Amino acid sequence: MPNNLAKNVSKRCNYELALTSVYNACMVQYRRNRVHGGTYFFTVTLKNRQSQLFTNHLDLLRDAFRSVRHKQPFQIIAIVILPEHLHTVWTLPTGDENYSARWQAIKSQFTRSVIKQGVELTKNRKGEYDVWQRRFWEHTIADDLDLTRHVDYIHYNPVKHGLVKHAKDWPASSFHRYVRLGLLNESWGSAPVDELEISFGE
Repeated sequence: MPNNLAKNVSKRCNYELALTSVYNACMVQYRRNRVHGGTYFFTVTLKNRQSQLFTNHLDLLRDAFRSVRHKQPFQIIAIVILPEHLHTVWTLPTGDENYSARWQAIKSQFTRSVIKQGVELTKNRKGEYDVWQRRFWEHTIADDLDLTRHVDYIHYNPVKHGLVKHAKDWPASSFHRYVRLGLLNESWGSAPVDELEISFGE
């Protein structure tokens, strides 16, 4: 994978309205594929799939991301936050592969923050707060086309789940940054988009 993959997003992401390309992704393997300085797609999910904890406390989740990025830097290429799950693409610094520690820190800070705000959370039999699904989906981005497909999926996800009719209508998305940078037209994602034959960990 090119080391300058993330820097070339603006040159390589030639977006189309229909996501019709087919990409065969491996089934999740819990022996993580770790690439130093790699670019990764993640799906992270709450234990309760009916929860709206993320969107009800979006400011706290964003604070957790900012805090962890300050201590353990990584670049967010794209992100969307839905009520009970999120998708994101990160690039880690050269020589770094430890995304798991970053996710653990984000989850811990967010959990502590919502508890401080008085949110009642259930505990499991081990006495741990039962907020998160224990495992998360990780896919190592292979090349620029793979990156484009996953970024497209991220930005179209709120439409896919019927939360909005247009990608531009979902506020908790990097779609708006892509529009400001001229990488996407504001009308992108307003037309029906075919499902990719690819697994995204939902």
